[in-house]
Amino acid sequence: MKIPGTPTAAAAVLPVALPVAVWGLLGQDDYQGVPPSRLDYFVRPPELPPGLDTALGVLALTAVVVSAVALARATCHHAFDRRWWQVLSPLLAAGLLAGWGWRVLTAGTIGANIGAGVVLMAFGPVVAALVLAAAGRGIWLARHSG
Repeated sequence: MKIPGTPTAAAAVLPVALPVAVWGLLGQDDYQGVPPSRLDYFVRPPELPPGLDTALGVLALTAVVVSAVALARATCHHAFDRRWWQVLSPLLAAGLLAGWGWRVLTAGTIGANIGAGVVLMAFGPVVAALVLAAAGRGIWLARHSG
């Protein structure tokens, strides 16, 4: 049974759900052995009830798996142009870096969060380049497909 619009919906869900899955499943990475009131934060993590970030991560991971399977099937059945993977792949790489990077930025530390500086200086430009590359390829494909 073919559901119209499924590849398009899956292609939209996949790069959005992946960073949430990574973020949620990694969990908060605070310095151990220190009371939370003494931790320093580069960016304060959102105040969520215990376990909600993991639940969101599991829900997002489910969406990632369902979307990836739907896109793989659609690609095999020629319902999804495989050239669009050239757009999705850099977005997925950017999503992995963004989800992990957000956990580094919100980690509780004692003193300076060196990882936050690395994320901003190294990963920021890489994520920006990946998103721009995906956008450029997507625009090119949209104009020349058809």
